[in-house]
Amino acid sequence: MKTLVTNGTVVTTAEILQSDILIEDGRIVAVGRRLDQSGAPEIIDAGGCYVMAGGIDVHTHCNLTVGDEAVSDGFFHGSVAAAHGGTTCFVEHPGFGPVACGLHHQIDLYRQQADPDVVIDYGLHAVAQHVDDRMLADIAELPQRGIASLKVYLTYSGRLRDEAIIEVLKAAQRAGILVTFHAENHAIVSSRTQELRASAHRADSAVFPQSRPDYAEAEAINRLIALARAAGEAPIYIVHLSTAAGLEVIRKAKQQGREIYAETCPQYLLLTDECYQQPDNGGLQYIMAPPLRKQDDCDALWQGLADNTIDVVATDHCSFSLAQKLTRGKNNVFAAPGGIPGIETRVPLLFSEGVLKKRIDLAAFTRLIAANPARIMGLAPKKGAIAVGADADLMLLDPVMKKEVSVESLHQQVDYTPFAGMMVQGWPRMVMQRGRVVMENEQLKAARGAGSFVERKTRT
Repeated sequence: MKTLVTNGTVVTTAEILQSDILIEDGRIVAVGRRLDQSGAPEIIDAGGCYVMAGGIDVHTHCNLTVGDEAVSDGFFHGSVAAAHGGTTCFVEHPGFGPVACGLHHQIDLYRQQADPDVVIDYGLHAVAQHVDDRMLADIAELPQRGIASLKVYLTYSGRLRDEAIIEVLKAAQRAGILVTFHAENHAIVSSRTQELRASAHRADSAVFPQSRPDYAEAEAINRLIALARAAGEAPIYIVHLSTAAGLEVIRKAKQQGREIYAETCPQYLLLTDECYQQPDNGGLQYIMAPPLRKQDDCDALWQGLADNTIDVVATDHCSFSLAQKLTRGKNNVFAAPGGIPGIETRVPLLFSEGVLKKRIDLAAFTRLIAANPARIMGLAPKKGAIAVGADADLMLLDPVMKKEVSVESLHQQVDYTPFAGMMVQGWPRMVMQRGRVVMENEQLKAARGAGSFVERKTRT
């Protein structure tokens, strides 16, 4: 079956042009002006819209369970929200599995949970929570399963020590696997958290940022760069960068020729630690790690997007509900489950606050939300580009459509949004996955389970 998308303004990382896109059997077969419409039984008028590659969110926790607390959405509602926000593919970070389990345990579990539910395509990261011979052997097998990345934490119970990180980096480099890092110094975070937990202010969310200071992030990133050098100049990827201090460490490393990639999230661009001062426990909704920072950090991160120091905007979508946060955290903010929802608002927020406010241009926008995530995470050339041979994963973004962000206006299965009350301009009018319409005019068109697991290419 052929489909022609016509009359839109096509945006790529290289050019902006009035062009048609011809789709056949789920792939783009032609891009050009005034393509022949006679062989296309379906014609989609994209008039007034930017036609872009569908967004790719490479940092999500749509189906996370921590202890006896589970996030609100799950793979179905999380992928539905993603589609309404212009995202056509996401890469999920699984939670920690049982003690001493191999890497394949969580991959198998998440495949079983995701396949019947997702409405868009997805991939999986592996997650390392210990190191032994079995786990190192598992790393070598990941490419056979279409897994091209591995998550390592420098804090939390499943953190790895420096010696283990070097071994993981070496094994990953041999396998062509990119290692992604949650970069916070555990000793600093643990010490500060214990002090604040014991204080009289532990019920005041305003003290939460003090438990995870900016220098904890900067130190961890600097140490990871050194560990990567010790592992033979292994490439590394820093998730959810939140500070100007951390950004400067990455900028210096890039200037020195190190292969380091950086990701930030809309919350670190648009929200500050003043949010924790909201009355009536309102600050609990912003409990996340790393925490929100100062306005100077937000400004620095925007500059990092503009000058290409930051490569990717993802979400760290993690939809523990406000009700869960209140139940566990109202008397002790450090007991509140961490994370915020954001998979639906990522693309519109970056367009509205970035492109329309001239912080970034359209080329940078599509690079940050689609092209770079695809290239870095092994999804290119199939995903992330409008090019002949690529999957016809498209977003028709209406640049004048305005919507006030609220629980009622979004499709996330969660009782709050941290961006409530923001007037956002620029929302998807239509989203297509491999040439099929997934969402049109805020109506879901895809069946449950219509998405597919995507095998990603390794770096070798």
